Amino acid sequence: MASVMEREKQTTILPPSAPLVGRVTPPGSKSITNRVLLLAALAKGTSRITGALKSLDTKLMAEALRQMGVTVDEPDETSFIVTSTGRLAAPAAPLYLGNAGTAMRFLTAAVALVDGTVIVDGDAHMRKRPIGPLVSSLRAFGIDCSDADGYPPVTMHGHGHFGSGRVEIDGGLSSQYVSALLMAAACGTGTVEVALTGSDIGARGYVDLTVAAMRAFGARVEQSGDAAWRIEPTGYRATDFHVEPDASAATYLWAAEVLTGGSIDIGVAAGAFTQPDAKAYDVIAQFPNLPAVIDGSQMQDAIPTIAVLAAFNNHPVRFVGIANLRVKECDRVAAVATELSRIRPGLGTEDGDDLIVASDPALAGQVLPTRIETYSDHRIAMSFALAGLKIGGITILDPGCVAKTYPAYWQALQSLGVELDPVMGRM
Repeated sequence: MASVMEREKQTTILPPSAPLVGRVTPPGSKSITNRVLLLAALAKGTSRITGALKSLDTKLMAEALRQMGVTVDEPDETSFIVTSTGRLAAPAAPLYLGNAGTAMRFLTAAVALVDGTVIVDGDAHMRKRPIGPLVSSLRAFGIDCSDADGYPPVTMHGHGHFGSGRVEIDGGLSSQYVSALLMAAACGTGTVEVALTGSDIGARGYVDLTVAAMRAFGARVEQSGDAAWRIEPTGYRATDFHVEPDASAATYLWAAEVLTGGSIDIGVAAGAFTQPDAKAYDVIAQFPNLPAVIDGSQMQDAIPTIAVLAAFNNHPVRFVGIANLRVKECDRVAAVATELSRIRPGLGTEDGDDLIVASDPALAGQVLPTRIETYSDHRIAMSFALAGLKIGGITILDPGCVAKTYPAYWQALQSLGVELDPVMGRM
């Protein structure tokens, strides 16, 4: 029998005997929360951010801003009050950002605005996630910074401003590189043009999300053609901002609904989201006849969700356009394929950078005791929990990793009637 300590490091999902019915409010968007936290820190005055996500990723961003002299108060579970002089001060110690990709990428560019030296670092997982394209662009723009052979930590020797002119970036690996440059560029000494070196960009919709947030904080930014943006040196003005629910988190609830034939009210229509991952709703709604080929390039964080759903589809599914998933919190292409095949050999396979799911509706109702490795990746944990809604014996290892973006995930499932062993509280 597993010890108490071992049981706390895993949870087994018991397939529900009835459709999941109820209301669950997803947390605020991580992507938007971390953008507006930074923009509020770069704005002179006090900004009130409501509907925000309070998770490990956003807490790491908030703490890094505090280290640079910004006052970040948290009056309740979904609000931040950010008061700033509009400038970032040199921190006394390196900024530690764990495995928070948005915080790492956004701050790598933003700390160029500090007059002094800043080290931006993360955990062992972050030190395996590429930062080189962003650092190379900053250096080519005349900013004194360096990385560790293309990976964090990054050392920045800032001069208190971003400069002016044209900066080019390869956004093929991550749209976050582009967003990082855009947000810092509004604090330049003159007009800045951010241009892509190629046509490829990961999840372009997230750049649109960045531009919308910048404009909300008073920036003037315009797209010039398909591959460039022009940003005026306006700086930012403090403002109040309400964060919409997290579309990536909503995908788990949409999938749970169709898997169980249930009805889950998340309090917001799919069409009301501005985040790219909301595109997953129209795909998920086609279950159990998902498209034979799904392009995941513009809804990357939703792919693990849809891939697990595809295990129960009426025909196999190939996922394309997902090479960028290899440089997320873990190599998600390999992780999803490996864990699907842990449930049943051959259920998930890699074909180059594509993922093929050998769907089998007959999996539903079977008991297939499986211990799912999560690779310290919140999305692997949350997506494979969905398999446990239809297959007996699915055990999620390190369930606490969901705290990165959705601390109340297990509690949300339990509120819908899902039984977990052991019972899980808020992470």
